[in-house]
Amino acid sequence: MKVALYTRSSKDESAGLGVASQERALRAASARAADRFDLVVGAAGSPTQLVLTTVYLQPAALDLVSAATLLELQAQEAVVAVAPVAVTDSYRGYPLVGTTMAFATDDGKLGPVAGRRVEETGEALVGAGVDLPLGARIHPAHGSPAENILEAHEHGASILIVGRLAPTGTPWDRAIVVPIETVWAMHAEPADGGEQAAAESGGFASLGPPWTTATAGRVPAIVVKPRTVTDAYQLRQRYRGHGTLALFPAEALNPLYALLGDVRDLMRWMAFAYDALLMAAVLLVIAAVVAARRSSVGVLRALGAPPTFVFATVWLHGALLVGAGAVLGLALGALLVHALGAAAGARLGLALDARIGAPELLLVLSMLAAGSLLAALPSLLTLRASVRNLLREA
Repeated sequence: MKVALYTRSSKDESAGLGVASQERALRAASARAADRFDLVVGAAGSPTQLVLTTVYLQPAALDLVSAATLLELQAQEAVVAVAPVAVTDSYRGYPLVGTTMAFATDDGKLGPVAGRRVEETGEALVGAGVDLPLGARIHPAHGSPAENILEAHEHGASILIVGRLAPTGTPWDRAIVVPIETVWAMHAEPADGGEQAAAESGGFASLGPPWTTATAGRVPAIVVKPRTVTDAYQLRQRYRGHGTLALFPAEALNPLYALLGDVRDLMRWMAFAYDALLMAAVLLVIAAVVAARRSSVGVLRALGAPPTFVFATVWLHGALLVGAGAVLGLALGALLVHALGAAAGARLGLALDARIGAPELLLVLSMLAAGSLLAALPSLLTLRASVRNLLREA
């Protein structure tokens, strides 16, 4: 019975530790993934979906921003660089992302660790987590039968994998990155019949930026790098309304963080309530054990054992029971954190650095302290009983 009690307590404690550490790791990883996205401009719609698709590559049918908006942003003096981002196609479950090669490599900081750079738009770089060899030729598909069997189809264009990007710990590690011109050509943007001509010639339009009215097409999102913080807020205000939406990724992430925090708090309160019930059960078990050994305690007191020794003997029994549950719960929590981090990281494409930290250790210590105080109650009750009554129960 004692083993069952502290085993159940350990499992509940490990679940609480797992939820708290995963929530903290998810916040850090998602914020790290959005670092390069200073300002995102898209068509009017859901801000959350715009960020999820552009930053975290979650496929969705976003409305398109006009080529005129892209050209206007490109010409702004307050803008250092613009990078269209289009997540419209895929290959074997890997999203095909159209953007600029400067943005894909973070201005060269994340250049290819194998192979070479893209030299023409019929070529692609793959993320560190993409299981495709260099030199492979792929035919990306638009959509998938699971999403819409009527619209899913394979493109005729052939794309050559020429390099592999350095790992980033973000969903972009599972992306196949091509120049935005590749996506425009496959979807006949801006001219008609672009995909068939590209497939026949083995190449696409010339690389940009800068783009012109003859080479630019519509895109789902545009990542803007402003010169200053003031420029960022002015651009955000200017491109809000009239069919466009401009936002900082944190604006969409903060509500999600708040939701995660609410779930975390709910789980913690549930864990505290369950722990309170388990502490009461442990207290009853300790009281039952002490009651069964009252005669032994009476003999010790009759032989002249100091009260402190008797108290320590009885209290230590309960404290060890609580301590064993806390240690086992901490060990199970560490294993659970590792397992949840690996599973969530694979599902979300984020490198979750989940670990047992100071908040979790403080929680375990507080539970251990509370359990130790409760274990002292049966010891005090035993000391208040007379030796005659204790021996009479022998």
